[in-house]
Amino acid sequence: MAKRVTDKTSSPERRSPCPVACALDVFGDRWTLLVIRDLVLGKTRFKDFAASPEGIPTNVLSERLSRLLAHGIVSQVSASEGSKHLAYRLTEKGRALLPILGAMRDWGLAWERGTRAHLGEAATIG
Repeated sequence: MAKRVTDKTSSPERRSPCPVACALDVFGDRWTLLVIRDLVLGKTRFKDFAASPEGIPTNVLSERLSRLLAHGIVSQVSASEGSKHLAYRLTEKGRALLPILGAMRDWGLAWERGTRAHLGEAATIG
């Protein structure tokens, strides 16, 4: 059974109490799960996410990272000791999305011709 956490500090207006709708409000757009995928695959910096082959616009990337922070899916950390640059990492709540990413990867590999997982992705996601 999934861990249930009530977070009253980041509960924006919801269109319904349906858990599927609420989850989609957080990560159901065309970019957010790709940012999470990149985090799982080892990317941690804004510039790394912006360089992904899907070409997320930087203004959209900023908004998605802000939303992920607000919902407790990622946290900000120093990129390295003494660095002023920030990096992102998945929280426990964010890591709970790994089975969803794994299922999406498996579905894409099985049903969408021409798709492929990157080396190491199969072991990392899912």
